[in-house]
Amino acid sequence: MVQAYSIGKPGAKWELPERQLWLEKQAVKRSYQEEVVSKVQKLAEDFEVLQYGALSYDKERYPLLALKTHGFGKTGKPTVLITGGVHGYETSGVQGALRFLESRAKDYAEDFDILVAPCVSPWGYETINRWNPNAVDPNRSFKKDTDSEEAAAIMKLVSSLESPVVMHLDLHETTDTDESEFRPALAARDGVEYVPDVVPDGFYTVGDTENPQDDFQAAIIDSVRKVTHIAPPDGKGLIIGEPISQEGVINYPLKSLGLCSSMTDAKFVSTTEVYPDSPKVTDAVCNEAQVAAVTGALDFVKKSL
Repeated sequence: MVQAYSIGKPGAKWELPERQLWLEKQAVKRSYQEEVVSKVQKLAEDFEVLQYGALSYDKERYPLLALKTHGFGKTGKPTVLITGGVHGYETSGVQGALRFLESRAKDYAEDFDILVAPCVSPWGYETINRWNPNAVDPNRSFKKDTDSEEAAAIMKLVSSLESPVVMHLDLHETTDTDESEFRPALAARDGVEYVPDVVPDGFYTVGDTENPQDDFQAAIIDSVRKVTHIAPPDGKGLIIGEPISQEGVINYPLKSLGLCSSMTDAKFVSTTEVYPDSPKVTDAVCNEAQVAAVTGALDFVKKSL
């Protein structure tokens, strides 16, 4: 077995020393306060801002913030949830959620109570990282007795809602660094062999194997294709190792994997995946693709209800 990562020994899971060594190699590369918190504060006139926790790594630096439409929970309107930045390095997940609030959320406030948590993992945002400081992936941690405080905090917020969530979109990206850094690191951490895969060139969604909602996923794809290109399957007919159920859509068993999009038991759920490393896109296009995914989903749910 060949080790594809600089930390650990082939075939051996990481223990505390390896995790500590990994953490020592991480560095702050951008500012959560400047790029996220400041934008949330500017939105306070149009939405209610709530702090639902703070990361213990630095409570002053990493407040956990969400925004909701006025009268949320008291209007009788259907409740929808949008989360971003569960993987902090996936920039358009965060900035796309903020862009939706800035540009389109008020258009849907007549029909929905909207709750947006734009950056679930602010330490990951600053260090451009998939994991938290403990080398734990928050997006495999949405389970009872989770070992991710990022996941625990947003799950506690969701559990406090009085009305059931009918739609949940979790905004993500698939990047070239998934293959150059994060999957090799994962294999090393878990003591297994790294098997290379192909990064999809374009946008796709991940639905729920147990509740795929094919028409809902198709509505998201059709909305996003107006902004950016949809990922084709690879030479084996797969996207990230999974068979497509329709153009640009794969399905995962969300609950068994502990994915964020499983936490609400909403009827309509999807994980968006933007591809920011394509020469065909810009940062602005990636953010608008996330907005298009949200609006396409909301338009579908509005008609369905």
